[in-house]
Amino acid sequence: MSAAQLSPEPITADPPGSTESPLLTQSWLDLAFIHWAVDPKDVAGLLPAGTVPDTLDGATYVGLVAFRMHRVGWFRVPGIPYLGTFPETNVRLYSVDEYGRRGVVFRSLDASRLVPVVMARIGFRLPYLWSRMAIRSDGDTLTYTSSRRWPGPRGAHSRITVRRGERLTEPTELEHFLTARWGMHNAFFGRQMYLPNTHPRWPLHRADLIECDEDLVAAAGVPELVGDPVSVLYSPGVPVRLGRPARPAGVPTP
Repeated sequence: MSAAQLSPEPITADPPGSTESPLLTQSWLDLAFIHWAVDPKDVAGLLPAGTVPDTLDGATYVGLVAFRMHRVGWFRVPGIPYLGTFPETNVRLYSVDEYGRRGVVFRSLDASRLVPVVMARIGFRLPYLWSRMAIRSDGDTLTYTSSRRWPGPRGAHSRITVRRGERLTEPTELEHFLTARWGMHNAFFGRQMYLPNTHPRWPLHRADLIECDEDLVAAAGVPELVGDPVSVLYSPGVPVRLGRPARPAGVPTP
């Protein structure tokens, strides 16, 4: 079966299912979503086998997303206050597989806790990287900083400042497309892996991008971005439940 042979599943603001027995629980807090539109052919080669760029009106997107991970926990065990709480900044692309499942593909995930970085790299083959990071707030303005430590390129950095604006009562189709993602595609020992997630509908705010000095996107292998971001959003966050990796037909693994 060729990639995207089935029609992509609908774009929905709410999760299409539930996660009764989560593999992981966590919260994503104080998120800044920054997105650029790109030609799908420019990033197609960066996606795992069995997936193609997910598009809306002919374009796909590169996302730079900074936030605070809060209290990651395994199964139903309460989240860990220290090791499970840390800043993160990821570079992501948008994907759809041959079964129509929409998702994201992480090209890099900078985080400030070494133990979770090592566990994610070994356990899930995710491109986590250990970085020196901070999130500072001043009223409606938030600044996210990172400087990479390991494995490299050492010194790859970001400094992002956004000012939170009004709450969106009716997000656009694009804003749902960029944020309402109910799974992740990844290559795991040479095989495609889809990791589903569920969470409440995103509370979204418009945001002004005050500063964006970064080279994480280039370090992630993404071609040079041209022009200003097409979307800048802020969210106070949501609690998240990650399910077990799914088989191709969407059946959870035992």
